[in-house]
Amino acid sequence: MDFKRMMIACSLSLLILIGWESLFPTPKPQAQNTPAATQTAPTSAQVSGSLNSTSPITVTTDTVKAIIDEKSGDLRELTLLQYNATEDESKEFVLLQTSPEHTYIAQSNLVDANGNNILQNVSFQAAEKNHTLNGDKLEVRLSAEHNGLKIDKIYTFTKGSYLFNVRFDVQNASGQAVKLGTHYNVVRDNHTPAGQGWFMHSYTGPVVYTPDADEFQKVAFGDLDDDFKKGKDTAEYQRKATGGYVGMIQHYFMTTWLMQTHDAQSNICTNGCTVDVKRRADNLYGAGINIATTDIAAGSQHSFAANLYAGPQITKVLNSIAPDLALSKDYGRVHIFAAPLFWLLNLIHNFVGNWGWAIVLLTIIVKAVLYPLNDKAYKSMAKMRTVAPKMEAIKKKYGEDRMGMQQAMMKLYQDEKINPLGGCLPMLLQMPIFIGLYWMIFLSVELRQAPWLGWITDLSRPDPIFILPILMAATMWFQTTLNPPPSDPMQAQMMKIMPLMFSIMFFFFPSGLVLYYVVNNLLTIAQQWYINKQSAQTAQQPKVEILDKEPKNKK
Repeated sequence: MDFKRMMIACSLSLLILIGWESLFPTPKPQAQNTPAATQTAPTSAQVSGSLNSTSPITVTTDTVKAIIDEKSGDLRELTLLQYNATEDESKEFVLLQTSPEHTYIAQSNLVDANGNNILQNVSFQAAEKNHTLNGDKLEVRLSAEHNGLKIDKIYTFTKGSYLFNVRFDVQNASGQAVKLGTHYNVVRDNHTPAGQGWFMHSYTGPVVYTPDADEFQKVAFGDLDDDFKKGKDTAEYQRKATGGYVGMIQHYFMTTWLMQTHDAQSNICTNGCTVDVKRRADNLYGAGINIATTDIAAGSQHSFAANLYAGPQITKVLNSIAPDLALSKDYGRVHIFAAPLFWLLNLIHNFVGNWGWAIVLLTIIVKAVLYPLNDKAYKSMAKMRTVAPKMEAIKKKYGEDRMGMQQAMMKLYQDEKINPLGGCLPMLLQMPIFIGLYWMIFLSVELRQAPWLGWITDLSRPDPIFILPILMAATMWFQTTLNPPPSDPMQAQMMKIMPLMFSIMFFFFPSGLVLYYVVNNLLTIAQQWYINKQSAQTAQQPKVEILDKEPKNKK
């Protein structure tokens, strides 16, 4: 009875959640508009400040269309030309932007020994407003002068790449030595990316990785809000760094400043770096790094350079750029399972050349590896199924005599050599692997715009004609017919309805994820049907009594 009530409660809760989400979709948090006068936290810095209107310099390559603000030199907009928008496939995906609805940009500045942004009131100028990549590389140069310093800010774009180099060339004509450092920052609001919902949600926000902590750290917007209100800096992340990266991630995409790449000479933190992640006075959130200052003698020149990666979280690409950059593909606590599974999926894809068929083959391989555990579980369930009539007879015999019924049940289990938990434990042992598979497929941008069969043209989007979700519901329902039938009629009815209710959410899941579940269900049905058949045949065979002694009348 308790189980029945629990199932009914779960079902009603699920229905309420689905209905609520459909009628009142999860609101997208917007940048907060609290008046600056009421804010109590200090500004980070001297390097932060309100964004001016954009004076655009347009750069077009084979992978991106970038908008650089001529005055500040900030990267204000970045459209990824090879990816379509989440909500509208006919449009291109915009990663960075400055609009009333959403702010997400990359900044880089020169700072003095006190951390003051010396470019705060400086306006760069560029000779050209439009640039197009024709060769392998394209440099976009912006120039400015400040207190005797001639400053060139140079963006370098590379063909087929989402990795951009940003360099300051400083000529000191001030007549005296100066001390300069750099500050690199990714700035955005807490806007929830399109496509995120109650059933489909991944982390969005600042991230830090340094070899000093040797840990991929996520700094939630909520923690930064608490610090801002209290005027403290207590969020947990590594402050001092000798390498790594800092930035923002969201589902499938990221923007991070790299303190080093695989090239040992590229490390910009040889003299130490300070990581700075916090909510700013303008209600935006910054994730950045401060590089130690350097002396520039009068009449000499010095260059400061850093790399920015702004693009998709393609594992192969991330692994080729910087150590542990692939950790930004955030599998969370199931990383130990998800990362090897993606490695295997990618290996299969290299052979078959299609991500959909790679998922099918991966599911078969995982099912084969877990065959012994499943075999044990299904055999236990099959035994429970064969003794179900005997269990029903015991219940009718003892009625309300709970003690007598329990004793009779225990004797039945002993006689039939059945462990009532034998079907559950093997399943529980497999749960981390299944959760790892879920996150691996859910976070694989490699599946975005990847086709499978005719009607599936994008494995990262829901099935457009719902064939896979319907197959999912059908296979889940059929599986219930192979399990031991519940003795309670209401419970039996619920067990038939529950798969259909749970399958509703699969209509909104990426088709690649549903494909995995459908194949897994079909393999499970085949294995369970075979074991049930064997168990039924064994149960029908007459028992042969083995005697310890020869019969007395035998001559």
